[in-house]
Amino acid sequence: MTHERLSRWRSLAGILATAALLGVYALGGFALMLGFVALVPWLLTLNTDRTTPRVLMNAALMSVAFVAAVFYWFGAAIGAYTGVGASTATLVLLVFAPLVQPQFIAFALVRQWAGRRYGPVLRALAATCAWVACEWLVAKPLGDTLGHGLFPSAVLRQVADLGGAAGITVLLLLVNEAIAFAIVKYRKPDRSMRVLLRSLALAVGIVACMAGYGAVRRAALRAPALADAPTLRVAMVQANITDYERLRKEIGAYGVVRHVLDTHYALSWSAIRDHQADVLLWSETVYPTTFGHPRSEDGAALDREILGFVDAAGVPLVFGTYDRDAQGEYNAAAFLEPGKGLLGVYRKTYPFPLTEHVPRWLDGPRLRSVLPWTGSWSPGDGARVLPLRSADGREVNVVPLICLDDVHPDLAIDGARLGAQAIVGISNDSWFTAYPVGARLHLAVAAFRSIETRLPQVRVTTNGFSAIIDDTGEVLANTAIGDQAVLTAFISARDPSPTLMVRWGDWVGRAGAVFVLALAALAAWQALRRRASAAPRVETVVEVAMLTPLWRAVTGALRLFAGAGLLWLAYDMLARTGLQIQSLSQLWLFAAAVLAPAVAAWAIERAFVAQARVEASLLVLDQRRRKIELPVASIAALRPWRIPLPGSGVDVRLAAGPCWTWSLASTRSRALQRILAATGVPIRLEGSFANALADLAQNRADARRRRLDHPLVKFALFALLLALVAFRLHQIIAFGGVFGEYYSYGLGAYLTGLLIWWASWSIGLMLFAAVLRVAIETVVVLAIALRSAHAAALRDALEWLGRLAFYLGVPAWLAMRLLAAG
Repeated sequence: MTHERLSRWRSLAGILATAALLGVYALGGFALMLGFVALVPWLLTLNTDRTTPRVLMNAALMSVAFVAAVFYWFGAAIGAYTGVGASTATLVLLVFAPLVQPQFIAFALVRQWAGRRYGPVLRALAATCAWVACEWLVAKPLGDTLGHGLFPSAVLRQVADLGGAAGITVLLLLVNEAIAFAIVKYRKPDRSMRVLLRSLALAVGIVACMAGYGAVRRAALRAPALADAPTLRVAMVQANITDYERLRKEIGAYGVVRHVLDTHYALSWSAIRDHQADVLLWSETVYPTTFGHPRSEDGAALDREILGFVDAAGVPLVFGTYDRDAQGEYNAAAFLEPGKGLLGVYRKTYPFPLTEHVPRWLDGPRLRSVLPWTGSWSPGDGARVLPLRSADGREVNVVPLICLDDVHPDLAIDGARLGAQAIVGISNDSWFTAYPVGARLHLAVAAFRSIETRLPQVRVTTNGFSAIIDDTGEVLANTAIGDQAVLTAFISARDPSPTLMVRWGDWVGRAGAVFVLALAALAAWQALRRRASAAPRVETVVEVAMLTPLWRAVTGALRLFAGAGLLWLAYDMLARTGLQIQSLSQLWLFAAAVLAPAVAAWAIERAFVAQARVEASLLVLDQRRRKIELPVASIAALRPWRIPLPGSGVDVRLAAGPCWTWSLASTRSRALQRILAATGVPIRLEGSFANALADLAQNRADARRRRLDHPLVKFALFALLLALVAFRLHQIIAFGGVFGEYYSYGLGAYLTGLLIWWASWSIGLMLFAAVLRVAIETVVVLAIALRSAHAAALRDALEWLGRLAFYLGVPAWLAMRLLAAG
């Protein structure tokens, strides 16, 4: 077996070993300690993969293996819910595993990049930060992270009030890195016991600090309160009614609502009678229609019936329902009070993607024909704190969370900042009925919200697990899946001391992103410093355009005309039409005043292009159809153009006195000077600001990247990509589908519309690029004027920032606009 093949088998074995360990780790119990070593086999394989494609493939396979080992049940649950079948849904989930679990790829790529530039400590820190930054940036459907696996440990999980579950993930990754590094050192013939023991001591020290902090924090939280506070007895009603669609077919929509309400009434009366409940809590969407906005007279009667029940019971009720306004319909929780009616409504902030909510830019008849189960709820507008009040005036402020809301730390944190004293969770986990591991994971993730905020939590679900969670994350009691039961808990009006998570928010992922970006900026600056201090590149051929005074004047006038046209178009948009193309006349103006003269100037320059080189003691200017030779000894000086039209260039002053007939348009005047000076004849630059003008043109040329900075790439291909996204959204909104205009008005109208969008984006990108160019040139000119030794490095850094703003900033702006519209 070849070394290459053996290496591949070892990588695969390491991936499978880590996946198996993580699969056992996810089961909980005593297996939680595997979280500190589970990644070690994979990390050892990453050390052996040297090339970026190998690392990328390794990480992608790891994400697939992780999903197969840990989330094997998720595909089956999705398949049962959507009706596509367990096998199909699981296969789709595995195919998209690198997108569902992208943190493996971010971790591996940053780890390799940092490992090439820095030592093992910075490599581990950078990779760990990339992991949590990726999880913060790319929201996962279940909000899972490695830190959730430590939930079974009542002591270790307490660290979450400092950095959340993501903070625990950081510590787990660092321990794995320390152990992997110790193994690598141990395997080496010249191993250093000091380095090995130092790595192991670091790993043990992290675990010991977690345990120590957790023990102290847990003991402080479990100490009895010094003063009594108003306390409410909350009854969670778990009715175990799940298959609404089947019931609707059997007894009709009204019959379903009737059955659901009658069951909840009976269980609620039992809770009041047998458990002396002060508050009733029903699960998510238990009332499967809009409360307060009835769609029929039957709906209005049912609304009045629920209000009558609350008045008769004399206790507040919180229940899942729908809400709506002019903007759309929402998954909501309604708060009712006896004698006062509807106190307030909380709208679910994070509806489940596709099953509950589809962004407008993605929605359309075609999508719904393929995915008929997609929902149409809109997202709410964030956390809200509402009071629960008993008949005798006891009151506790709570922050409600509906289902997927509790996998996002920000809502519970915002609620704590708004004065919440407890968390009220309502959920419908019925799609986990056959897969209790999913419902158990959801419960553990929800419990972390109580650890992070130190707010107790009462959580009711349709058919399990309803639970009582204290401020340490301990599940004091819970129902089983399939139970029809009433679970009673006490919540008190106590204000906990703000935790670090409440003060700073979900800060770990953001801090990780900042660390990776700072490290990347440091590496870029170091590379620029090395490049600036390196010897100038030796060039033997310089491309120039040989222009007579007449042709230079014509080309310069065309460039000036194009620039003035673009400036006028920008002024017209700012002063009159707004920052968008609104008519064909603007496109014709652009074509005539900007595009046509710019293309004509380019064509003239290409017609007179030549390759300048030195042969013996002659300057040879080689064009397609002729070759001109000029003795270098006859050249006295190069005079850079003071007015850079049609661009940068030089006039050649001869020793006899006058300037040569041809002017040389070139962005590399310094390079031209160097190849002439290589003959031994000193050629100087003459004229006011000659050196500054030459340096400005040369460092602009040196910073240029042919592929990224080519006009066709920037203003044609990139503009087309953005235009296709915007045009698709326009078609859906204006014509009801991606090909709506084509079906309504034909292919000509459809292609004309696309052309208009393409041209509009191209113009917009040109204007944006012009703004960036003005900003970059202004800073560089100031640096050259101040005779900065780092002008070239500064130029390179600014050019890359400009490219990032252009190629990443514009799509990010478009994405934010689309999400806001959705």
